[in-house]
Amino acid sequence: MATSVAKALGAEAEFDYCRGYPTVNHPIQAGILGDAAARVAGEAAVRRNAAPIMGAEDFSYMLKARPGAFIFMGNGITAPLHDPKYDFNDNALRHGIALWVDLVTRANR
Repeated sequence: MATSVAKALGAEAEFDYCRGYPTVNHPIQAGILGDAAARVAGEAAVRRNAAPIMGAEDFSYMLKARPGAFIFMGNGITAPLHDPKYDFNDNALRHGIALWVDLVTRANR
């Protein structure tokens, strides 16, 4: 696309694509996190096999260094993150806290 647009404008374009932010959940940790989320929000609220997305997340590099899992938590209906109209739902905090409490208390058993 870049080369075609450049050509249409009488220019040339060249680019190198480097795949970054390789967010890949580790199966065991994803299962543990999914189980905790189901205990907090109910199994129907958990999408255990969500399709990959093209997000960029620094946590990707943590997952390369240590086994873990990345999760999206619901925030209700609002504008997307980084949009000026985004409105964080403070009521979502209790669900995030409950998730961490569940993970920590079960990890120490």
